[in-house]
Amino acid sequence: MYQQMIFVNLPVNDLDASKKFFTELGYTINPQFSDEKAASVVISDTIVAMLLTKPFYATFTKKEIADATQTSEVLVALSAESREKVDELVDKALASGATPSGETQDHGFMYGRAFDDLDGHTWEVVWMDPAAVQG
Repeated sequence: MYQQMIFVNLPVNDLDASKKFFTELGYTINPQFSDEKAASVVISDTIVAMLLTKPFYATFTKKEIADATQTSEVLVALSAESREKVDELVDKALASGATPSGETQDHGFMYGRAFDDLDGHTWEVVWMDPAAVQG
């Protein structure tokens, strides 16, 4: 059965530093789709973050590349299997050089925290109670 995938393409200032950051979070780099201009970060079977050097990223768009430390161009939200896993991933990110983004959101049935990665891209990590999702 076909599973649709998402590839999030993000411009980065320092490809090696970004690869180190994401591997410290527990993700892997797929060498088949990585080189000196890009790194394929495998987040799950259906989610891949493509980290692209800014000059390489510029070959895919005619638009100005946003400075994510100054403007918001995207909010990437990842689900987590528990509240504890939310905290675990965000705490790893902060220990690896990320900065906190916004306040912790705790609505009982939904819990989330966010961080900005080394280039300022915002990653939200969210847990939702499966019983609340099913209605």
